[in-house]
Amino acid sequence: MFPAGPPSYSLLRLPVLQLLLLVVQAVGRGLGRASPAGGPLEDVVIERYHIPRACPREVQMGDFVRYHYNGTFEDGKKFDSRVNRPEAQAAHFASLGVSGLIPPDATLYFDVVLLDVWNKEDTVQVSILLRPPHCPRMVQDGDFVRYHYNGTLLDGTSFDTSYSRGGTYDTYVGSGWLIKGMDQGLLGMCPGERRKIIIPPFLAYGEKGYGTVIPPQASLVFHVLLIDVHNPKDTVQLETLELPPGCVRRAVAGDFMRYHYNGSLMDGTLFDSSYSRNHTYNTYIGQGYIIPGMDQGLQGACVGERRRITIPPHLAYGENGTGDKIPGSAVLIFNVHVIDFHNPADVVEIKTLSRPSETCNETTKLGDFVRYHYNCSLLDGTQLFTSHDYGAPQEATLGANKVIEGLDMGLQGMCVGERRQLIVPPHLAHGENGARGVPGSAVLRFEVELVSREDGLPTGYLFVWHDDPPANLFEDMDLNKDGEVPPEEFSTFIKAQVSEGKGRLMPGQDPEKTIGDMFQNQDRNQDGKITVEELKLKSDEDQERVHEEL
Repeated sequence: MFPAGPPSYSLLRLPVLQLLLLVVQAVGRGLGRASPAGGPLEDVVIERYHIPRACPREVQMGDFVRYHYNGTFEDGKKFDSRVNRPEAQAAHFASLGVSGLIPPDATLYFDVVLLDVWNKEDTVQVSILLRPPHCPRMVQDGDFVRYHYNGTLLDGTSFDTSYSRGGTYDTYVGSGWLIKGMDQGLLGMCPGERRKIIIPPFLAYGEKGYGTVIPPQASLVFHVLLIDVHNPKDTVQLETLELPPGCVRRAVAGDFMRYHYNGSLMDGTLFDSSYSRNHTYNTYIGQGYIIPGMDQGLQGACVGERRRITIPPHLAYGENGTGDKIPGSAVLIFNVHVIDFHNPADVVEIKTLSRPSETCNETTKLGDFVRYHYNCSLLDGTQLFTSHDYGAPQEATLGANKVIEGLDMGLQGMCVGERRQLIVPPHLAHGENGARGVPGSAVLRFEVELVSREDGLPTGYLFVWHDDPPANLFEDMDLNKDGEVPPEEFSTFIKAQVSEGKGRLMPGQDPEKTIGDMFQNQDRNQDGKITVEELKLKSDEDQERVHEEL
């Protein structure tokens, strides 16, 4: 786009127009060619042998015109041409002719090509060629616009185009940076809109023209495609596309969010997408890790929400842009789907879905052995794991670090038959690295049902008596009374204690393995048998250790 030039309302080329009118008058007085019957021509004869497909207007009295012509006699001899010289000669001729140029009573032929026509009463003409269905905003005075254009004269001669420079024309509207006609013609445009703008010369470059490409008093035609528009006072624009029901919590500064997005320019050109990487974008919001507009636009979102965030360039990548896909001064549009978010200070959210109607006297606690069914999913509903796939409940000892910390916490305080929903933040689940089948930094949703619970054993114990142990423990264990207890006698004795209800093994373990571990602990010299000197209760060992430490 050329710089603005001073408008002009004078008709400096009026003598040329007068010359042509005088020629027409001379022909009109009977100096023209013979009529079809052989008599003299009584009036001007006009033959229109080429009319452009698009005719924005026809010449009327009082219009200013620019045209080329060839003037010839009836025999084809040329007497004058506007095509071969820059200015026509002003002369008055009629029956007297023009000395040395036009003989008296000559019939004159003018082959005319009209280049331009305008009137001092003309205004900017705007034709909308294409308007997108979605118009987030229209151009106003003071806006900054980016657009492509093809510029031609009224006869179609091209004088400039932004496409040849590989970049848009970027400028403010209504601030004197453009010719007045373009300032007017851009008003009301939507991003993605195509317009044809015809500007009379006094709202363009006037009587001086511009360089060698725009002649004086030239009307200009611009075919414009608006790429985007913003105002330095613009803020982030939010549009909720889909809001899940039951949104309890909204994202705030300091939350860690996982989301998918498509990022495009205002004309729809896609510059980035998380979907193409098959991975969410994960970041803290409101902490300066992302562009300011996105930092603002993600706050207040719900899990599962879809929203459109329109960000002006001063809250995005500014006048320099970034990379080869985001140009300078570009407005960015992000269509975002929030997968989940959490805060490092979050705890497990527990919601009771159902609870047995009968009185629940005992609830789960640390150390208990529990059996439970579960379904595990992401917050967007993506199913990850379920115990029903294995045909049996999951088993765990609470507090034994056999399940993720958040699930361990959520299973405590439950009644048998109770159903809960647990929302577990990633720092109480699989963390920022995730696990097999679990994305990094993922918030997990569990639906759990407690099937059974058993009291656990104190830490470090494999077996406990319900009452005091036998007074003569070794003698009772030495079934054949030979002074030593092999594995078979030890196993038979422990199983008898369990079956008679005198003691119990650690729940959730293979009894044979547990009993085997117990035997190994008592067989101090690992000779395959236990003697009376080797047999010690863990409580006695603990007491001895206390005395040793004292």
